[in-house]
Amino acid sequence: MMRCLLLLATALLLSACEIPGMGPDPRIAQREAEARAIGGACRHGLRSIEDCYNQHDSASKAAIFQGWKDMDEYMRENKIEGIRASAEKAEPEEEILPDTRPKVGKDTAKPATAPSKKLSDAKSATNDRAPKP
Repeated sequence: MMRCLLLLATALLLSACEIPGMGPDPRIAQREAEARAIGGACRHGLRSIEDCYNQHDSASKAAIFQGWKDMDEYMRENKIEGIRASAEKAEPEEEILPDTRPKVGKDTAKPATAPSKKLSDAKSATNDRAPKP
């Protein structure tokens, strides 16, 4: 009898407890919210729901539709006109950067260096510039 009560009490205490890591993944809720935002943006941009589905294959179609429908209702209630999205896509300009990496290999020649002055030449040059008494 005592065991049964102890087991029942433990089960009741653990049933109200949230075990870390056992809840829903927050990334799922984030992806759904993003898909709803995509649907709302498509509706505001006067895009059809089919175009929105085709442009965003990775997003949930149900969430996109829910966002599109919510935005449609909001726009009708507040008498908001949609804004046509620009169809132009800017092409990225290609920029060619110079190759600044050092060349490595047998076929690379060493750069020519200027002949070094001897130490005695350097001393005589400094002595020439010194004032004479």
